[in-house]
Amino acid sequence: MTLTIKKPLVFFDLETTGLNTATDRIVELAFLKVLPNGTEEIKHLRINPEMQISEEAISIHGITNEDVEDAPTFKQVAKELAKFIEGCDIAGYNSNKFDIPLLVEEFLRADVEFDMKKRNIVDVQIIFMKKEPRTLEAAYKFYCQKELIGAHGALADTKATFEVLKSQVTFYNDLPNDVEELSKFSSHNKNVDFAGRIIYDEQKRELVNFGKYKGQLLEDVLRKDPGYYSWVQQADFPLYTKKIFTEIYLRVKADK
Repeated sequence: MTLTIKKPLVFFDLETTGLNTATDRIVELAFLKVLPNGTEEIKHLRINPEMQISEEAISIHGITNEDVEDAPTFKQVAKELAKFIEGCDIAGYNSNKFDIPLLVEEFLRADVEFDMKKRNIVDVQIIFMKKEPRTLEAAYKFYCQKELIGAHGALADTKATFEVLKSQVTFYNDLPNDVEELSKFSSHNKNVDFAGRIIYDEQKRELVNFGKYKGQLLEDVLRKDPGYYSWVQQADFPLYTKKIFTEIYLRVKADK
């Protein structure tokens, strides 16, 4: 079955210096853009992370510091990448929890606008975990009946993710063949920010999801404790979390 796509859908995968979405950096990325007419476009880059790659990460993806020392930095290619995925929905494997938060952090550090709010986001891993809990290699073997050659390489994993999603739509009769509905199905939570520090309640109001104010409306917290905003901005939170705090803080100030 052909995947129903109403606007361009970008499958992507990142290889990184480590597993901390707030502090680690990208060393390799692959974007596979699938257009509604079935045309595919690929962008595959090595990135100089401007920091040391952890030994644990090297043992997984095999990319060393020497491999990327002459590669461009993310800031040098950020505008090009943002343009490539402009107006596109996004799909990945474990992307909601790791790849998207880290990618957003990189764009924020590069001072390049990258708005995720108007995009459908499909996490193929969540669909797989809800249907058949396994790894990407097992998903590829199960749905596509093929061995994944080059696993943990960004391009191989990206192409495999695309093939797995197409097969999932064919395999499950009750799975919607629509990116917007797949985005809803592959979401686990109601996070406002990717780190889950702020979540929506049933009325789509933002709640604090950590610390002493957990469960309270963020707008109320900012009104009764103005210093809370400054503390968040100075603390070790992801840049995107701080950005969301700022948007809500400015909204509260405007309502006064």
